[in-house]
Amino acid sequence: QVQLVESGGGLVQFGGSLRLSCAASGSIVSIGDMGWYRQAPGKQREWVARVTVGGSTNYAFFVKGRFTISRDNAKNTMYLQMNSLKPEDTAVYYCNAFPAKFPFWGQGTQVTVSS
Repeated sequence: QVQLVESGGGLVQFGGSLRLSCAASGSIVSIGDMGWYRQAPGKQREWVARVTVGGSTNYAFFVKGRFTISRDNAKNTMYLQMNSLKPEDTAVYYCNAFPAKFPFWGQGTQVTVSS
């Protein structure tokens, strides 16, 4: 079973940027479409962005125009470039297949945006 490990989170000021990475222990082509998700304190986990094997992308309305999802199939890694960050983007960010599949949930990476 391929395992996914998120990294790149941290503390950033309002308007700042971060780049998250999702490294896979095996082929992400075998996973298929992939996505980023997030869970803020006291809220349900929500979908953020999706990228197909071929690189087509879709975004949740609340990040569209600010976040960019991408993947490097040769490196078995997926990315999330986050710009113009807002305090409401504070959450634990997870990568997974799209749609999400239970075995792929990892520990996530914390993103905190200060106002």
